Amino acid sequence: MSRSVFIAGTDTGVGKTFVSCALLRALRADGQRAVGMKPVASGCEVTPDGLRNDDALALIAASEPRPGYASCNPFAFVEAVSPHLAAAEHAEVTLAPIEAAHARLVATADVVVVEGVGGWLAPLSPTLLASGLPQALGLPVILVVGLRLGCLNHAQLTARAILADGCHLLGWIGNAVDPAMDRREDNLASLRRLLPVPCLGVIDHAADAVARPALADAVAALRAPLS
Repeated sequence: MSRSVFIAGTDTGVGKTFVSCALLRALRADGQRAVGMKPVASGCEVTPDGLRNDDALALIAASEPRPGYASCNPFAFVEAVSPHLAAAEHAEVTLAPIEAAHARLVATADVVVVEGVGGWLAPLSPTLLASGLPQALGLPVILVVGLRLGCLNHAQLTARAILADGCHLLGWIGNAVDPAMDRREDNLASLRRLLPVPCLGVIDHAADAVARPALADAVAALRAPLS
């Protein structure tokens, strides 16, 4: 039975793609067919094959089997701005194409890793927030916490919002986006104490490749039955 998980972030620029790709590789090393999805992406390049987004391409490269671009990224926009602004003169983001693309990926994989857009409440259209994606698809959530100044507040607010929206928060992954962060271990200890779900891994954002043991708990959480 295929499973999916939604990768949310405490903000833009906390490394959702980096963590998603690392998780895909860890799942594959565990013997699972793992496929990435970026339902909505702004900041795309015009190519002979159509619009292409670097984050979506990275997810495809980390996947096995590799999905077609349209299934990985059904909504792609040129402008590197919030999707609801980027889509203003194009196709409005709606759930039906995302649900159809997700169903195609589920049919090919053991686990589908669905990367969110911006923060939990990032607007995708006048009537749809990023939080609406895991709600519509019925996905559990892993929260990426960018380890930098302010992460304690952002992580707690986002975790509260995820739970208040009725989603299943599996846990969180710390991503060291600021290598010079003061007292990082103390902040990690605070996050473990303050957040209501377990830490599923801490990874070094500067590393070329994340060792599988760093995400062993995340892989284990996705190996267990998901509701």
